[in-house]
Amino acid sequence: MPSPENHSALREPAGPGILKRYAYLLSARWVREAFQAVFLIYLARHSATTYGEFMLALAMGQILLLVAEFGLNLPLVPMLSQKDGHPGEALSRVSLLKTALLLAASLGAVGFIHWQDYARPLQQVMLVLSAGVGLEALASTFFVACQVEGRQDLEGKIKVLGAGLGYGYGLLTLILGAAPLVVACFKLIETLVNLAGGAALIFSQSRFRPRWPSLRGLGATLQRSLVFALMEVAAITYNRANIFFLQRYAGAEGVAQYSATWLMVEGVSSLVSTLLLQSVMFPLFVRLWEVDRSRISRLAQDTARWLLAAALPVMFILFMESDRLITLIYGAHYQEAVWLQKYLAVTVVAAFLHNLAALLMVSMRRERLLLVFYLAGLIFNLLWCSLAMPVRPLLGAALAMVLTKGVVALMTVSYIQRRLGLITGRSLLQLAAAALGGVSCYLLGMNHLPREVAEALALTPILGLGWHWWRAR
Repeated sequence: MPSPENHSALREPAGPGILKRYAYLLSARWVREAFQAVFLIYLARHSATTYGEFMLALAMGQILLLVAEFGLNLPLVPMLSQKDGHPGEALSRVSLLKTALLLAASLGAVGFIHWQDYARPLQQVMLVLSAGVGLEALASTFFVACQVEGRQDLEGKIKVLGAGLGYGYGLLTLILGAAPLVVACFKLIETLVNLAGGAALIFSQSRFRPRWPSLRGLGATLQRSLVFALMEVAAITYNRANIFFLQRYAGAEGVAQYSATWLMVEGVSSLVSTLLLQSVMFPLFVRLWEVDRSRISRLAQDTARWLLAAALPVMFILFMESDRLITLIYGAHYQEAVWLQKYLAVTVVAAFLHNLAALLMVSMRRERLLLVFYLAGLIFNLLWCSLAMPVRPLLGAALAMVLTKGVVALMTVSYIQRRLGLITGRSLLQLAAAALGGVSCYLLGMNHLPREVAEALALTPILGLGWHWWRAR
């Protein structure tokens, strides 16, 4: 999904100022990701059961977050930018809607937790952690206002402070051997620091003085964000539903094994979809769709073939090096995660192409059709989880992701292929030949050469093709 940063970027010409602002947010994200990685890896090594419980709770929190945000960050940007509008009223309107949605979602979460009959300590951890994640919806409102004001530098500093205090507390309590419920408060600390810092920064400016919104304005804003909200909820649900089925049929240990590899695979996918596609390519797609639709087709084709060229070696490395990567990061007792990663690695290609196609559909104002695709993927995912996971929980969870992402990507890519010719036959043949050549090199060398040499030979054809394309540019 496109982010608020994309929309603010569309209002200004590209230049050093924008790049500098983006660098602040990017730096803050990497600092937070580093803190989170250290915390989660230490937690996973400390206790697989607690790690599984935390991942289950964070998955619940992500659903609360998306329900509470309800796609409201996207229309908030133009509302705050209107010269004849009242930004304080717009900010109050969105904050009020998010608070109401968060309360409603929290009640549903409490009901779900009791319905699943989880043990009381797990219930408490889930409530605390999911509350910490859900409150991010309120903090993001003020961060959108920061972005409209061009104060990404202060936003980045607040986020770094929040991450440092929150994850620092989490690591300290883990080292001291505190109970899981005490450790789980780390997320509340991080989010409350972000919320307080963002609110203090924005409300210090007179033009953002709070103003009680009208009922008509609340309804119009809610209706405007409905399609994007439903898309986000459908996407996060089909990405997380298998974890809840896994908890039921394989327990916290099964959730831990699956989450260990899914975080790695999904991290690679989000790195491309968020940093490259959303932050760089999406603004270009929006501009070109308005002024030069023939050029957007060429740009989409170039992007697609480079994404495929990047996805194939990433997928190969995740597949072949799963034993080393999992053991190095999480330890030797995550053996189930090793073979799970071999299945989940396939989702990289589907995720790269789907995110490209989805952003193109939003640029073409086909978000309603995109919502239909997401809902179809959600129905397929829930049916698969219900039928397959009671028999083989871990395998069923992995295949749920592989097949669901494949089905959704097939729908979105097929639509864009018909409209723009996303993938050309020539590029597809070249990539297929390079992939086949790489597999052949690996099979021939695996029994006669050191493992690293055989894997390097396997990557040679696709890297050579990439070099050929780069020279041809």
